[in-house]
Amino acid sequence: MHIDIVPNRNSRPTYLLRESYRDGKKVRKHTLANLSSLSDEQLMAIRAVLKGQTLAPVGTLFEIASSRAHGPVQVVSIAMSRLGIPALLGARPSPERDRVLAMIAARIVAPHPKLATTRWWHTTTLAEDFGVADASEKDLYAAMDWLLERQDTIQAKLAARHLGAGSLVLYDLSSSYFEGTTCPLARIGYNRDGKAGKLQVNYGLLTDRRGCPVAVSVHAGNTADSLTLMPQIERLRETFGLGQLIMVGDRGMISQKSIAALKEQDGIGWITALKSASIRALVEQGALQFGLFDERDLFEFTHPDYPSERLVACRNPELAKLRAHTREDLLAATEKHLAKVRMSVAAGRLRGADQIGVRVGKVINQYKVAKHFTLELRDDAFSFQRKADSIAAEAALDGLYVIRTSVASQQMDAADCVRNYKSLAQVERAFRTMKTIDLKVRPIHHHLADRVRAHLFLCMLAYYVEWHLREAWRALMFADEEQAAKATRAPAKPAQRSERALHKVAAHTLDDGSPAHSFSTLMADLATIVRNTCRAPNASHGAPTFQITTTASPTQQRAFDLINQIRV
Repeated sequence: MHIDIVPNRNSRPTYLLRESYRDGKKVRKHTLANLSSLSDEQLMAIRAVLKGQTLAPVGTLFEIASSRAHGPVQVVSIAMSRLGIPALLGARPSPERDRVLAMIAARIVAPHPKLATTRWWHTTTLAEDFGVADASEKDLYAAMDWLLERQDTIQAKLAARHLGAGSLVLYDLSSSYFEGTTCPLARIGYNRDGKAGKLQVNYGLLTDRRGCPVAVSVHAGNTADSLTLMPQIERLRETFGLGQLIMVGDRGMISQKSIAALKEQDGIGWITALKSASIRALVEQGALQFGLFDERDLFEFTHPDYPSERLVACRNPELAKLRAHTREDLLAATEKHLAKVRMSVAAGRLRGADQIGVRVGKVINQYKVAKHFTLELRDDAFSFQRKADSIAAEAALDGLYVIRTSVASQQMDAADCVRNYKSLAQVERAFRTMKTIDLKVRPIHHHLADRVRAHLFLCMLAYYVEWHLREAWRALMFADEEQAAKATRAPAKPAQRSERALHKVAAHTLDDGSPAHSFSTLMADLATIVRNTCRAPNASHGAPTFQITTTASPTQQRAFDLINQIRV
């Protein structure tokens, strides 16, 4: 007996159970039953029986002894291999190198403190695949010390890979807070984490023009931004061998003192922006006139106060509206708090100029608009009002900014100067990724200065891998795929996403109808790929096992295919 499949045009085929018999010299078929109503699984089982195979319930053949998440570990491992991370860390295999590679992968897949990491990675295939199943917390600390000794060499290799003569280099500084009080780097400084009163450490990030990280430096938590710039210039020139480069930094980073030092070095160009006080001075002097923006949104000019420099003035009407709206909200919120103080004074609950002043002092600059209010305090009265002239003077500069650069016009036109300054947003994005849900560089728990440096370097290497993953997966995520178009967009206007990216955001789907992802949701989807360790039912301890890995879905397979296209 056998099963015949009879085509049925556009419908499901007809499945017939038949037997063959001989009629003289002819072989004929006799239909015993129509099996079309059975499922594909039932038909396959009948076909197997007819072939003489023995069938048994799956549970009687083997059991799953363990299941561990494998997909995220696999994609990170592939990406690290494509990027040559093992050779980047050290030419020769070693236990320390394996542990550093495992810590980089763990930081991307699921960041934990070191002790928690040694426990967590056994729930995945990471410990097995990276050969660190026996590694302890102390082993990881020793591997971090090993990594720190090689930091300069590793970063020099990254610089050689991504930077060249005349390259544009982006640099910015951020900070993260500590848990503890004994680290020599821990200081009270300008806090960027909203953790007032917390000790912190500062760290600077050097990237190429795309935002791909090249080097990280660590500083005490009270170090001013501008004081970190010249050591980075020296590193780029002496350690990385870049005789010519263009440094891009914000207005707080490239200060007037730093510019004076940069002008004494040949081959170093820079791009930054003027502070609001300097812009106001140019407006008051008549050097910067608003009428010049009537038919264009940027123009280039020079000024005697800035010799051998180019100034590019830009005005963004949308940014002006946003700042005006924000300022009005802050003024209204401040007035609301001041009105409560005035009511307390009028009701007699608060008396004395000193006491009133203390209360006012607690609220007047909460929203950073104290300069826009006039205050009058007496022992039995309190009043306030807005400074119309001050508000109007600030409003006149809304949406206006001026780019300042030493780069010659033959090398870079005005529009590109603006675009390149705005590229600093790539470094800010790197800090957000490192500090929040993806890599969780903070809070910092290490107490030794070198361990803090090693921790931040490890996080930078993890971001290096994640940066390339994000670039490779742009087609699967909400990200804009039309990166080349940025070079031709109007630089002074608000950034606009492409139509294709807007469609992905609105529809939450890709062109093929599959879901669009963020980085975290795509990694979560890949986590459904597991490695099952199987064995015979009721087998004794130590019995032979075999492994079965989940078959990738179309989206997961595409993610793997895109990673295999990574080039450096």
